[in-house]
Amino acid sequence: MVHALAKEIQLRKDEFKNTTVETIYFGGGTPSLLTIEELQFLIDTIYSLYQVSEYPEITLEANPDDLIKAELLPRAQSRGLSATSIFQDYRATGINRLSIGIQSFFEDDLKLMNRAHNAEEAKQCLSEAVRHFDNISVDLIYGIPGSDNERWKQNIETVLAFNIPHISSYALTVEPKTALASFIKKGLIDDVDDQQAHEQFHMLKDALEASGFLHYELSNFGKEGYFSKNNSAYWQGKSYLGIGPSAHSFNGTQRGWNVRNNSKYIKAIQSDILPIETETLTTTDRYNEYVMTGLRTIWGVSISKVEKDFGKVFKDYLIEQSKIFINQHLLYIDDEHLRVTKKGQFLSDGIASHLFKINL
Repeated sequence: MVHALAKEIQLRKDEFKNTTVETIYFGGGTPSLLTIEELQFLIDTIYSLYQVSEYPEITLEANPDDLIKAELLPRAQSRGLSATSIFQDYRATGINRLSIGIQSFFEDDLKLMNRAHNAEEAKQCLSEAVRHFDNISVDLIYGIPGSDNERWKQNIETVLAFNIPHISSYALTVEPKTALASFIKKGLIDDVDDQQAHEQFHMLKDALEASGFLHYELSNFGKEGYFSKNNSAYWQGKSYLGIGPSAHSFNGTQRGWNVRNNSKYIKAIQSDILPIETETLTTTDRYNEYVMTGLRTIWGVSISKVEKDFGKVFKDYLIEQSKIFINQHLLYIDDEHLRVTKKGQFLSDGIASHLFKINL
């Protein structure tokens, strides 16, 4: 798989021949299972084939159990490492940012979400991580059944105590055909309480903003200088290459996605075939995506950009459709940018859908 990833990086180099790579992101699975040598090999491959900025953001997604669990030690020793040196070795590869899936610091929550780590490992992981990394993001989940506002407050206070500069937080979603969905259906666990999730979202927002965080995207909070450059590129419509099975790519007008099956992916790459499907986005598609992502961010939707990129018809449509939400104090226009109010933030995706243009 690792050699297939490297070969896809090579096969697609011409797609970025006039582009400087600003971010490299290892995610979408459990990349912390890769050895240091494998990560270094992939990073070196990118540097050898692409123009990389002087100070790129290189992020690794990781789970606490992969970073600190006792079972890590035998695996680490087999690679000539100690468990506590793994953070140093990540730094040596060029990785300069960690995104750690903590989710909660309470055992009941972690068991409900079927997480592999426990609460103590979550804290141990962050204690060690902050010794070696300055740029760390932590994921937290709110709206967990049985997790009241007091527990959520303690989750927020715990993560702030580690002086983490970036926090991503999402409402719990119950996916169909999962154990959690089955438990809820059988009445063994309460369903997600939307009102409580709403309250916990605003508790998080108030607490983090009071601690110097900027709420720069609906689910993301960062201190000055610590916004995710990788995710910001998505929201601002920049081009990106997705490498590996199921990975998605975007070049401004086309979206592509790789085959999901690992063996089919590897077989195609070994035959110098890119196993990717593509679709060309219409003007309406691109307008709708810009509105959806723009309203989720601190930057909002630029009215002048809408007119420049999509035409006056789209600008007039956007302004007309926005009026009802402006009157309800859910949207406002400031400096030629359409933005959501604090009241409208939790509803931004629904508001955006009403601003979409549909070709009939």
